[in-house]
Amino acid sequence: QLEFAESGGGLVQPGGTLRLACAANGGTVHQLAIGWFRQAPGKRREGVGCISRSGSNTHYHDSVQGRFTISRDNSKNTVYLEMTNLRPEDTGVYDCAPLDDDVEIGCPRPFGSWGQGTQVTVSS
Repeated sequence: QLEFAESGGGLVQPGGTLRLACAANGGTVHQLAIGWFRQAPGKRREGVGCISRSGSNTHYHDSVQGRFTISRDNSKNTVYLEMTNLRPEDTGVYDCAPLDDDVEIGCPRPFGSWGQGTQVTVSS
């Protein structure tokens, strides 16, 4: 069964940088589009962005456009989320999930179960 494990979170000051990883276990990810999501305290989970199966297409939420970059290394079965110029409002638990279609315009819906996620805290 394909499962995902997120890592790379931590405490960072405003303006800082973090790189998160989403590693797949029990299967391969090269046939799956992958989305990154986050959930802030007291708020619903929201989509951050997504990447197509080949990695050629990405899409981002307006709030992170220009600051976050999603990439993938299918040889390592891993998808990455590079976050720069972090803001306090980026604080939350970040997780990844496979999407039910490839990325063309916007991000498709996630499917499957959620992993543990990784905590990102942006604070001075």
